[in-house]
Amino acid sequence: MPEHELAKHKLLGICGALRADSSNRMLMREAARLFAPADFTEADLRLPLYDGDLEAEGIPEVVTRLADQVRGADAIIISTPEYNKAPPGVLKNALDWISRVPGAAFAGKPVAIMSSAAGRAGGERSQYVLRWMLTPFNARVLTAPEILIPGANKAFDAAGKLHDEKSVELLQKLMDALRAEIRA
Repeated sequence: MPEHELAKHKLLGICGALRADSSNRMLMREAARLFAPADFTEADLRLPLYDGDLEAEGIPEVVTRLADQVRGADAIIISTPEYNKAPPGVLKNALDWISRVPGAAFAGKPVAIMSSAAGRAGGERSQYVLRWMLTPFNARVLTAPEILIPGANKAFDAAGKLHDEKSVELLQKLMDALRAEIRA
């Protein structure tokens, strides 16, 4: 496919960490850089906590916007930290809200997941739980290569680029696979 056609793809990045300088935000941006060219958007997960009473008043506009971004994306990358052996509540909350918006936003969407964590497993348990959490959404979650970045506090340079060449190589393979899933 010619490069000018590749740029038409819409890539949505979802980061399970809210902190602006989190290693998972850097990992998500590094993945987007390797996926490029694309129209890349970062999702905003600063949503109200899911509450049935709030939902009864109407789905909040920020939630509808997020669901529309998911629905409009050609592919999605999700980078999640590991908090107490699972993805953070902010990511679960976002998925809970998206599930309440009519239209099955994630259905059939190619999704690549990745993680960065301070520990030596690089967020492996968080990824396992996230894969499980995505099951009811019927997304096409890529299974390999797994991107697990351990020692997150030392894994990126000042510009947010991964140091380890093998990690960059695997991340590139995952982004190539994600791009191939768009065409599948």
